[in-house]
Amino acid sequence: MSKVALGVNIDHVATLRQARYRDNWEGRLAEPDPIAAALAAEKAGAAGITAHLRGDRRHIQDRDLQRLREQITTKLNLEMENHPEIVEIALKMKPEDICLVPERRQEISTEGGLNCVTQYDALLPTVTQLRESGICVSMFIDPDFRQVDAAARLGADFVELHTGAFANAENSEVEEVEWSRLVHAAQAAHEFKLGVNAGHGINYSNIKMVARLPHLHELNIGHSIVSRSIFVGMESAVREMLQLIQAAD
Repeated sequence: MSKVALGVNIDHVATLRQARYRDNWEGRLAEPDPIAAALAAEKAGAAGITAHLRGDRRHIQDRDLQRLREQITTKLNLEMENHPEIVEIALKMKPEDICLVPERRQEISTEGGLNCVTQYDALLPTVTQLRESGICVSMFIDPDFRQVDAAARLGADFVELHTGAFANAENSEVEEVEWSRLVHAAQAAHEFKLGVNAGHGINYSNIKMVARLPHLHELNIGHSIVSRSIFVGMESAVREMLQLIQAAD
């Protein structure tokens, strides 16, 4: 088995459901079921399930989280913004992991990392409260030393490095620059005794390189796996990704 764990994000399974059943998502005809997708991902070897409870509830709903908490057997990684309502839900639900992310209403999905430098004072009480409740806290940040340093000072357990700029590089020169940023951020995080996760834009083509990041603990992947599952099913899609991660060792 690879040392790098795979967390599967099921948000876009819920996105597909909401596209048709936004006003009746708990109805008997509502499909696809994100919890069924999560269970299939676990069966295929996923080390955890990731879900983002957004303020506007555009995909994952509160009841989805409750069902995940009741049914999955690995761990729940809750992505969330630093908002009192969502923090309260997290403290009641107590997922094993929480990843604090930025959130803008106009974006389709999370774009860019959380600014731990400018939002330090607002983040500190939340990180402290979550950790005191026994939850492992990660900060979704761009691969920048200042952000790594701020995450460490906040008392986070992990950083999740935003790999979007690397994944979307327009040419090999840009890709090389972005890869260097990721490597240096991972090394800095390790020196600060932070765990290193990564996510965003990771797919079946770039996974072998991303999986070679130094000190990498976990990759969180959603869109690419859900997209692949349309053609081969969730279990096969997860197994294929795991095989590529393992091949990168």
